[in-house]
Amino acid sequence: MKKCIVIPDSFKGTLSAFEICEIEKKAILGMYPGCRVEAVPVADGGEGTVDCFLYALKDCRKVTVDTTGPYGEPQQAYYARLGDTAIIEMAMCAGLPQVEGRQNPAKTTTYGVGTVMKRAVQAGCKKLVVGLGGSCTTDCGAGMGAALGVVFRDEAGEAFVPTGESLGRVKTIDLSGARALLEGVEVTAMCDVENPMYGPKGAAHVFGPQKGADREMVLRLDEGVKQMADTIRSQLGLDLAGVPGSGAAGAMGAGIMAFAGGRLQSGISTVLELIGFEKMLEGTDLVFTGEGRIDSQSLDGKVISGIARQAKKQNVPVVCVVGSVGDGVEGAYDLGVTAIFSINQKAEAFETARYKSAKNLAATMENILRLVKACR
Repeated sequence: MKKCIVIPDSFKGTLSAFEICEIEKKAILGMYPGCRVEAVPVADGGEGTVDCFLYALKDCRKVTVDTTGPYGEPQQAYYARLGDTAIIEMAMCAGLPQVEGRQNPAKTTTYGVGTVMKRAVQAGCKKLVVGLGGSCTTDCGAGMGAALGVVFRDEAGEAFVPTGESLGRVKTIDLSGARALLEGVEVTAMCDVENPMYGPKGAAHVFGPQKGADREMVLRLDEGVKQMADTIRSQLGLDLAGVPGSGAAGAMGAGIMAFAGGRLQSGISTVLELIGFEKMLEGTDLVFTGEGRIDSQSLDGKVISGIARQAKKQNVPVVCVVGSVGDGVEGAYDLGVTAIFSINQKAEAFETARYKSAKNLAATMENILRLVKACR
């Protein structure tokens, strides 16, 4: 075997995508010392997304900038630059870990995320890829928009930067500053949720509680998001309320479209596009992918399905090494998956097995590779 690609998602609660890459790469090189192994840890747009690209792509470089955090406090963040593309992680400036013990989605802002985007454009980037995930905000990306040059005014004509608690105050939206900044710039958001802006399945109701909102605050936030959706519709002529993914990251999905003129794209599609997966597949003997649990949901635009579909076009076998196997996985074979293996060595509770994940993964990989070698 001359070339392999290792491109796993994390096993949530047990192994990170980085750890899986290292374990699988070591196993492959142990059996095939001369094999070329391309390792790409996959992140869904949340915390760790930028680091995944810095790990996987040798041409990526880390760029550090001064920005602000969820409450406007000065801080630094970094993005990955690949040619004229900047890969930005919103969680660095507006992430849940930054507000641990002081969560308040009524007051947190995405302004710092917009600042990073602005700095990347000023540095010459023509494509911005923004990972949406792990946010502590519900400001519809208005803070981001303000940092990019969008001006929000209240009924009295006063400009201000909206947060979750003040979305309803916005009466006019002036995009001229942001449009000037982003002229000729393509903005894409990595988004793997399909939630609308507001309502029972919207940003506030579904994600507000994990950001620290009680029931009363959830209702207030939901009403504010609804009012912002109405304002976007009346001011900008965009009806985004029901667009799948518009409610992502505290409705920043809608903000990306409304204030940055961007689009939403699935995380795995974005990753595969950025790493040049189609080209990477050339001359590849085997692809290893996987996630913590494969089931019917894994076949719907997630990591495994995206990888399998592309590999199938070039007749490259795909082996899924996963934590556990759920119901409805048969369709994976039609998508292009060749075989599925669980790392569990014996029947035992997850609470016990999780501490053996690294050892079990290494053992499973060795067995798979022994079989591959015997069949060649």
